[in-house]
Amino acid sequence: MKPIGYWLNRTDRAITHHMNDMLEEFGLTRIAWQVLRLIDDTHEATDGELLSALEANADTATLTAAIDTVLADGWATRPTPDRLALTLDGRRRLDRVAERVDAFRELSMTGISPDEYRTAVQVLERMTHNLEAAAMSGSRR
Repeated sequence: MKPIGYWLNRTDRAITHHMNDMLEEFGLTRIAWQVLRLIDDTHEATDGELLSALEANADTATLTAAIDTVLADGWATRPTPDRLALTLDGRRRLDRVAERVDAFRELSMTGISPDEYRTAVQVLERMTHNLEAAAMSGSRR
């Protein structure tokens, strides 16, 4: 059996590759989709809030480029210089994209029960907390 790191990396690459291919027709990437979902979830967001919330998903340059893309392509606008909000057209287009993402999630969950998924997420969350706590305490066991 291959170690968990192998499967984490391979799964992340597969998710990113498949989502980027699926979202290409909308002019989006997985990261741009995540930016849009966060703006939608919060109704408005600052660049700092987006960067902080998504820092585990991409580096600052990639996230900044995704923000620039959603602004340039009319998905989002700046109601004030420090805030982003979806445009009416962006919200309409986002609903269409969400249908595709739902189909992607269904495909990726084929043969996986909700309990299995929940267990996998809980285990990864615990591993992350263990390692982050150890790093903060300086523990290297």
